[in-house]
This record gives sequence, structure tokens and C-alpha cells, in this order.
Amino acid sequence: MRMLSRSRLALCPSLLLALYTTGFAQQPTAAPVVTVHAAIYADRPGAIIDRHIYGQFAEHLGRGIYEGVWVGEHSIIPNTRGLRNDVLAALRALHVPDVRWPGGCFADEYHWRDGIGPRAKRPVTLNTNWGGVPDSNQFGTHEFLDFVELIGADAYINGNLGTGSPAEMAQWLQYMTSDRPTALTAERARNGHPKPWKIAYFAVGNEAWGCGGDMTPERYADLYRQYAAFLKAPRGARPTLIASGGHDTDSSWTETLISRVHQNMGAISFHYYTIPGEKWSDKGAATGFGEEQWISTLAHTLAMENFIRQNSAAMDKWDPQKKVSFAVDEWGTWYDPAPGREPGFLYQQNTLRDALVAALNLNIFHQHADRVRMANIAQMVNVLQAMILTQGSKMLLTPTYHVFRMFRPFQNATALPAELQAGSYALGKMSVPAVSISAARTDSGAILVALVNLDPHRAAGVLATISGKVASNLDASVLTAQAMDAHNSFEEPNAVHPDALAGAKLSNGTLSLTLPAKSVAVVSLE
Repeated sequence: MRMLSRSRLALCPSLLLALYTTGFAQQPTAAPVVTVHAAIYADRPGAIIDRHIYGQFAEHLGRGIYEGVWVGEHSIIPNTRGLRNDVLAALRALHVPDVRWPGGCFADEYHWRDGIGPRAKRPVTLNTNWGGVPDSNQFGTHEFLDFVELIGADAYINGNLGTGSPAEMAQWLQYMTSDRPTALTAERARNGHPKPWKIAYFAVGNEAWGCGGDMTPERYADLYRQYAAFLKAPRGARPTLIASGGHDTDSSWTETLISRVHQNMGAISFHYYTIPGEKWSDKGAATGFGEEQWISTLAHTLAMENFIRQNSAAMDKWDPQKKVSFAVDEWGTWYDPAPGREPGFLYQQNTLRDALVAALNLNIFHQHADRVRMANIAQMVNVLQAMILTQGSKMLLTPTYHVFRMFRPFQNATALPAELQAGSYALGKMSVPAVSISAARTDSGAILVALVNLDPHRAAGVLATISGKVASNLDASVLTAQAMDAHNSFEEPNAVHPDALAGAKLSNGTLSLTLPAKSVAVVSLE
């Protein structure tokens, strides 16, 4: 999680026009429907869409952990061992593959021993990154690993490189994973967990270019090799180690790491946040925005495609077999904090615009599944582009949550090539593809098609030919709303929700449907 003072890439309209225009840029007209042609090749299987691209991120930030996930065992809010039941149930329904914790910027000032042992004796520390507020450390290692077990997710731990030491990081991993009778495992048993945990992923620091230490790529690469050499676990229980990579247009971190680190590195991370404005200081409001902010947000999020291509090309020089993953472990929208809220808590409303951002990025990840095998949206509850918002005992599911639920069948499916002739949606000097698509085949043989209509005015009549597959059953759902900033509130928690997509048909290998303006749809063919 980057600091608020971080300067941000400015994407000029002319660059966006060059990057994202497909076909002739059309201004919105009175035509109610535009025709879109697609071709899906079910007989040309690609890479597996790793379920971990649907990962979540939970940092000690604002109300993300405390109230969002943890309410304590004595709370009047129904909970299991202090973890709120409504959030647990909602996340289980998503089949969350992994959760990254404790940060973010917070990770590089987090000392794991502050969060173990009797809660009454844990120290209160200062969260210097996010609001300068006290952290009670009531939610620590045991609580986090209990949480991921309860929702059926893998654990992704982010170690403290910035203010920690190799010994501290190595001892934390040993505390969690060792099965030998040592002082650390005896301490773990006294704290309530005699058996070791399985840690799927372990990151060495976070954003070393910024809040994680303000380092050069070369210095970080040397430190990574040093720290990683001491991160040991029992045979068969060693987590995938993740190096802290670059962000936005900066691929120097990826190039340095892939060329200098030749062992003990399973993935290189990458961070990119979508904002409507051209400067980091011009993030804009989460609601009440106009069409200019709509299209600029979508154009900026589509930059993810080129960032992945750029970094993948650098990795291919040294790792042509793609053994090292490209992990987009922080992504999502970032707007101005909600009025009247603590600025350092990064609480923002979540609208239909965010739903489209989520779907567009997931489509991009599907298309690059050969290299992108992990991604973590920022963040899970009450922070930035959250799945869930809470207010005391109340909870609501955001439009982004619904997209993740609709896309759930893509987890571990096999990517399929999908060609698209869709024209453009344009406003002023900005232009983006009118429609986005991805396709996959599940283990059961079902063909999945995800479609996003970026145009807020015109529906799209989609005609998609499907070769190499005979199907007879069709199921289709759609997420849309009347307003660009439609959202769920605690007064109207179901204002934006998926519905069945009426009128979708399959005939002689051709899928036909009408994709409403500003919508996300998922079709399953069996």
C-alpha cells in the first residue's frame, strides 16, 4: 500500500488514445444498440487461470481489520472467536483463494511478537502509516491464521524488511511452520496452536521503492537474497517467496530482480492503483462524478494490460519457461476519502464504475494467465475498492463483490482465445474499447464468457461464434444500473445486484445476447 504523498504517473489523453483505441472512435449517438462480433476458440486451450488472481488484501488500515474482520469475542456482533460471522460467510461464498496480511506499508513496521500471546498483555503500538492511530495488536498471527482457515483461504504473509531483521523474519516463519520441538514451537503451543500452519506465500518486504525503505532496485535485490537465504521451513511446507517489485510504468524493479535473483524467488510483485485524474493528487470523488471521470477511470485501469506486457517481456529474457510469477498483489481504485471520514482510513464508496474496473482487470489477468498467477485487490473490507462495507453490526456487499462472485467459476479454469470486433466508446479526446471479453473452459467442460460494456449510453448486441464445442444449456447473469455511480448503501443494501440476463440464446454454435450499457455479464455454456 503506497503512502498518500507518493507522486503518481500522469497518463495524457493522447497516450491513452494511442493505447486503447480499437477501430474507429465513435462518439455516443442515439443508436440504442451497436453490434459486436466475437470468436471464441474452445479447441485452443491456453494457460490455467490460477485461482489466486482472485486473492484479497487485508492491511491494518482504518476499519479494515478492526470492525471489518475483528470485533472481539465479547462483541454483541455475532462472531466466531472474535471474527464477525457475516463477513466470514460472505467471504466463504467468494471462495477466496488467499489473503495478504498485515500490509502494505504497515508490514514494514510490524513486529510479529507484538501480536502473539495473551491479548491482555499485548502492547499497544502506533500505526504511523495510516492515521497515526494506536493498534491494540488484538489481531495478530493466530487470529489471522484462524481467519483464513475459517474462510477456506491460503495465508499470504508479508514480512518486515524495512524495520526488521533476517533473524526476526526467519523466526516468524519458523514459529508458524516448524514441526520440531523447539522453544518457538513450544511457545506457539502455549499460545493455543500446537500444530504448525501451512503458509502458502511469504513476501520479503513491501514497496521497497517507497514506504518499505526508499531503496534502489539493486539494494533491494541484494537484501532479498540475504533474507530469503534464512527463510526455512520443513520439507514440503516452504511457502512461495515473493519479492517486492515495481509499480506503474517502472519495470526496472522487475528487470533487476529477474536478472540478479536466481533462486528462492517464486514471484515478483507489482502494484497499480486506478484513479480518474492525471495526477496522484487528483483522485476525485467515489460518487457524484461525471462521464469524463467515468471514461478516464476506465482508460487508466486498462493501462494494466501494457504494464503486464512490459514486465512480462523483461521476465521472458531471463525466465522464458515462466517459472517465476508476476503477482499483481495490490490493485484497484483509489479515490478521495469519503467526506467526513478520517482521511488516513481510506474509506470510499463502491459503485458500478468500480464493478467495471474489477471486471476489466480480471479479464486482463485471464488473458495473461501464463505469467500472472496471483493478484490481490485492495482491499477486502472498508478500505479502498472493498468487497464488503460494515457499519457497526450492519454489513453490505459492494458491486465489486458481486463481480468477484459472478467470476468465481473462472478460478482454475483454462483460458481460451477470444477475438473481438467491438469498436470504441469515446468522449472528447479519450477513447476506450467499447467491450471487453475473456473466455475459459472449466474442468467439467463448461465454456465461460465474461463481457464488459464500457459505454454508459449504448447497449451492445453481441454475436459470438464458439468453435470446438457443442453446448445446449445456457446460463447468463448481468450486473448493471441506471446511474454510473449507483451503489449499495446501508439504507439500500441491494440497490446494485446481479440479475439473470434475459434474451441470451445459443444457436448453431453462435451465442447472441444484448449487453446493456455500462454492464458486466458472465455466460456459462454447457
